[in-house]
Parts: sequence; C-alpha cells; structure tokens
Amino acid sequence: MEKDLIIPTHVGIIVDGNGRWATKRGLSRSMGHREGANNLKKISLYLNKLGVKYLSVYVFSTENFKRDEKEVNYLMNLFVKMFKSEFQEIMDNNVKVVFSGRRDKLPKDVVEAMDYLKEKTSNNNGCTLNICINYGGQSEIVDMTKKVCQLYKDGTITLDDIDVDFVNKNLYQDLPPLDLLIRTSGELRLSNFMMFQASYAEFYFTSTLFPDFTEEEFDKALEEFNKRDRRFGGKK
Repeated sequence: MEKDLIIPTHVGIIVDGNGRWATKRGLSRSMGHREGANNLKKISLYLNKLGVKYLSVYVFSTENFKRDEKEVNYLMNLFVKMFKSEFQEIMDNNVKVVFSGRRDKLPKDVVEAMDYLKEKTSNNNGCTLNICINYGGQSEIVDMTKKVCQLYKDGTITLDDIDVDFVNKNLYQDLPPLDLLIRTSGELRLSNFMMFQASYAEFYFTSTLFPDFTEEEFDKALEEFNKRDRRFGGKK
C-alpha cells in the first residue's frame, strides 16, 4: 500500500456474506458467522494500525430477528462470547468500543456483555469501534426524535436550535460523518445502515464475502477512495 494515501476518518462496513461463505464450503451458516467474527477483529486492528479514527460495523440489523431462531440464538451467544472473552487484543491495542442500536429486544446477557466491553475500553483513545447490533437507520432517526422530545419537553430549545449538528449529537453515537462505506458480498444497497451519516460517504461495493475481506481487500477499497473527487456538493 502506498504510504501517502489519505486515510478516511470514519469507515463503515456492512458485514455481509458470512452465511454464503459457509454454504459454499458445505458448512453451517453458524460457522460462517464464527469466521466473520474472527475476521472482524483482524480488520478492526488493521484499521486501528492505519490510523482510522472511527470504524462502524453493521453486524445485526433490526430486521435480522426475522431469521431462523436457531441462527439468531447462535449469533446472540457469539456476541456474548466475543465481547466477554475474545476481545482482549482489541483492548490491548487501545481500541475503544461503543454500541449503536436498540437494546430492549436484545437478551440480557448480550446487553451485559456489551456494557462490560464498553466499560473495559472506555479509557482507550485509539480507533473507536462502533458495533451496530439490532440497528436500523430509520429506527435511529425515530429514536433520536423521541429522545429530543423527551429531553426538551420543557421548551428549552427552539426551532432555530435544530440543525445537522444538533441531530448528529442526539443519534445513538456522536460520531463524524462516514467518509468511506464498504459493503461486502456483492449486494448493492445500504440496507438501512447509517443513512444520515452516509450522506456524503464514498461507497465501495465488493463481491468478496466478509470472512475473505482481508487487509489486502481493504487496501483496494482505500486506493479506490483516494481516486474519488470529494466535492460535497461543490462545483466540478
């Protein structure tokens, strides 16, 4: 990889293709999720090493609860195992972990594991890893609206106080806008992921299934990102 490439501040990855990766190999979909979890740790550490300040990963959507109950239960148990016992290297490399999404529908042990990992990494100041679980972009806007109505029901804000920065600060996490949004597995859609934050993101779609999305594959996305002319609505 070239040394003078511009490193995006905030990268988003729509983690996709774990099940298909396993099916192609005659394995259960659960084994694909297991391999995807292992790769997520590797990619997170690599981006931290590159100097990416924020990484948001879409690992379980609000709609994913519609999947087969056995697969959902496996994923929930996998989250608990990962967050409580398999993220030591993440902790040791100064990565700070936060979470985005609705907590109410998640099992109690998953929420406890999330809180444990968040607390353990709260003083880290390297890359912030934003793990999106039971997340949906539309739900985030709805929840933001409810939060603002509740917080300011006494009328302490006016219409003039509400702008883009105000909305962003009241989302699940107050993060910079996405610079680069990657989706693996060949699908060409956002699937309800960080739509507000992705307003001016550069999109990169790859047919590579997520367990095979290596450091070298990310480098390809980074090189493509550096070829883009980001004008943010300005003149050509």
